[in-house]
Amino acid sequence: MVIRADVLAASLDAGLDEGDRRPRLLLSPRGGPFTHARARTLATGQGAVLICGRFEGVDERILAARGLEEVSIGDYVLSGGEIAAMAVCDACVRLLPGVMGAQASGIEESFAAGLLEYPHYTRPREWEGREIPEVLLSGDHAKIKAWREAEALKLTCERRPDLLKQP
Repeated sequence: MVIRADVLAASLDAGLDEGDRRPRLLLSPRGGPFTHARARTLATGQGAVLICGRFEGVDERILAARGLEEVSIGDYVLSGGEIAAMAVCDACVRLLPGVMGAQASGIEESFAAGLLEYPHYTRPREWEGREIPEVLLSGDHAKIKAWREAEALKLTCERRPDLLKQP
């Protein structure tokens, strides 16, 4: 199943003004990776138009004719772009002021600083023989910050070394 160019063009033309400059993103496994940085850019801009193909996608001619940019959420294939569009929406909306409550809520998290996020712990202090790292109980904010940074780097090296190679 391929969505026809004329049908998709009619839909876009009916729903968008000629001067609409929002990015037109076609969710596609062929696209460039959707990143946290891109989510931040979209969240601080005027939004985006998300286009979802189904099964085989859309007629190739529509990409150039309507300035569509292909964007991928990962190296796998879904039956359609709807779930990918939901992921893009969630990644952007959570960055809008007030959505997550405290302004600082989205600052220290995976990808915000180019690293995976450090481990988190909560009560009880000991669970099934596993203890919370002592430094986190120390109250020494400088040591806690240094531990978090070191753990984030360690996890990134172990699980996603590709992130360390990015500019």
